[in-house]
Amino acid sequence: MRAFHFPPTRYLPLIAIVLLAGCGTPSFLITPVGNTNELNETEVAPGKGWSPGKVAIIEVEGMLVNAKTGGLLQATENSLSLFTQELELAEKDSSVKAVVLRVNSPGGTVSASDAMYQILRRFKEKTKKPVVASIQEVGASGAFYVSCAADKVYAQPTSIVGSIGVIFESLEFSGTLDKFGVHAWALTSGPLKEMGSPFKPLEPRERVVMQEMVDEYFSRFVEVVRSNRPIKEPVVANLALYKAHDYAGDFSGRVFSGEEGKRRGLVDETGLLNDAIDAAKALANSPNAKVIMYKRPYGYSGSIYASGAIPPPKANITMIDVPGAASFVPAGFYYMWRPGI
Repeated sequence: MRAFHFPPTRYLPLIAIVLLAGCGTPSFLITPVGNTNELNETEVAPGKGWSPGKVAIIEVEGMLVNAKTGGLLQATENSLSLFTQELELAEKDSSVKAVVLRVNSPGGTVSASDAMYQILRRFKEKTKKPVVASIQEVGASGAFYVSCAADKVYAQPTSIVGSIGVIFESLEFSGTLDKFGVHAWALTSGPLKEMGSPFKPLEPRERVVMQEMVDEYFSRFVEVVRSNRPIKEPVVANLALYKAHDYAGDFSGRVFSGEEGKRRGLVDETGLLNDAIDAAKALANSPNAKVIMYKRPYGYSGSIYASGAIPPPKANITMIDVPGAASFVPAGFYYMWRPGI
């Protein structure tokens, strides 16, 4: 339980100004949209012949997190839940012969990324349906982790791939609060209960514990890559060697172009989404299959490249921006590539 001691009331106007800086007029986008969780099958590329099979495109896009995302009063989606629902539909439909993952994501939380990877592996084991990953602009960190469960990984030559590693980030406000005379304190059940709190510096003992967790999750990531990708870099037994200052290999956390990723064995082939779809058809021995996607009734998909994001509904209404409505990344452990804000 955390409590705050605030400064004398003469400082409160100044604090209020600082906290409200940049805030605009609150606004809401209110639109009559049917409340349904139903996913509808949408054909995005026709097949050939009588009763062709299907290749289902399933999105791995945006922040991978087991939580709803989206603005206030706007349509939201849980990426892990949606991924699970779509695979369940592909599993139950015997006419779905293969799955193509359309990947465009910098990754996400450690747990969400690992869950999606495990769910995809179980789908393959149960259905024996081939899965091909097609990396669009970005397939980094957690998104690459998920892609490792695919039978083949495609990327465009200019795609961003890799970023194999773990990051834990937090903020520290203690110095800022001190300037305003605000002091935070907490009652805890143990010395490490508030480890990583933004209201206190990270102590040496806490840093050791956090690093141990980062190393554990990193070891898991390395094993996933080694088990699924024909990487050409020699295997090392001591993962601490990957922390060397002059190391810039596959497991340094850096990103690579799709072309370089292919040279290193992170990617099987370079090509467009259509090439990945053709590869999935070949693996499934279903060359005449049509291509489908699963969409909410208010979603739009006009082609195989249609955005996976849910577009804001339109109506004759008043639109006002709500400051801070955009999603942010809370403190935690991430398989994520985040080069800047």
